[in-house]
Amino acid sequence: MEKAKELISKELEIFERSFRASVKSRVPLLDRIMHYIVRRKGKQLRPMFVLLSARLGGAINEKTYRAASLVELLHTATLVHDDVVDEAYERRGFFSINALWKNKVAVLVGDYLLSKGLLLSLENNDFEVLKILSEAVKLMSEGELLQMEKSRNLNLDENIYYEIILGKTASLLSSSCGAGASTTFTNPDDVSKMKLFGEKVGMAFQIKDDLFDYGDADVGKPTGNDIKEKKLTLPLIYALQHAEIGTRKKMIQIIKTASNQPKQVKYVVEAVKDLGGIRYAQTKMESFRDEALSLLHQFESGEPREALEELVRYTTDRKY
Repeated sequence: MEKAKELISKELEIFERSFRASVKSRVPLLDRIMHYIVRRKGKQLRPMFVLLSARLGGAINEKTYRAASLVELLHTATLVHDDVVDEAYERRGFFSINALWKNKVAVLVGDYLLSKGLLLSLENNDFEVLKILSEAVKLMSEGELLQMEKSRNLNLDENIYYEIILGKTASLLSSSCGAGASTTFTNPDDVSKMKLFGEKVGMAFQIKDDLFDYGDADVGKPTGNDIKEKKLTLPLIYALQHAEIGTRKKMIQIIKTASNQPKQVKYVVEAVKDLGGIRYAQTKMESFRDEALSLLHQFESGEPREALEELVRYTTDRKY
């Protein structure tokens, strides 16, 4: 994604200053935590999608920077809350907020980030951007709760899986592209098209994340974490649907009662591979990627479109 970074390098610097300013508070504890968060932020994919989606329609402006900050504030808030829900004590190789400051503080920090994002838009009358992102927050919560509900019986079908990842992951990428586009495009149909583009990218992104759990030189690192957490992802769903009765029963039994035993988890991982779950998920991932590129190619060619295409391909080609 070097071309994308190079194209908007100055804009990313302005965004980073804007984001740092947006998280400042009057509480020393909050400022220390915000400093910790800012220093350990990730690849900033979502702000990049905001900025490049805006560039596709015209010149990046102050409204675009606020949209990018809102996206990053909401994304960070959800990560902080997710770590509390998942009882996770690491995030990107560093201690999570709840690990360092405990759950009560972490929940309040997530709430603070959410409120700062809402105020940033309201105080500047960015109602269209706020509407787009508020829909994403709703879908993300619904996706998480739907996963909790459906994963209990280990009988998740493919359509429900897509509904879950649409809410959990794709909705925020969709809103990132839609929010950015809304700051420069004048045609509402173009904004809707960019939202759909972001949704397809988000679906491909999440399937790629799911593939990492099955450790292969081509798809990522072997972890088995999703199996340990009893999460039904696309490779596993496909394998369970195509396994013989005996193998299926054994896989389900391991997931239910022995998911903390490495040898048993390895059995499930190997079964998923042997039953074609990896290949199937890769095919679906590439299909969503191609749908995203097809939508993107409906816009005028140029550097912004090329940079967005590079980002799309990064989501499916990345090694981590």
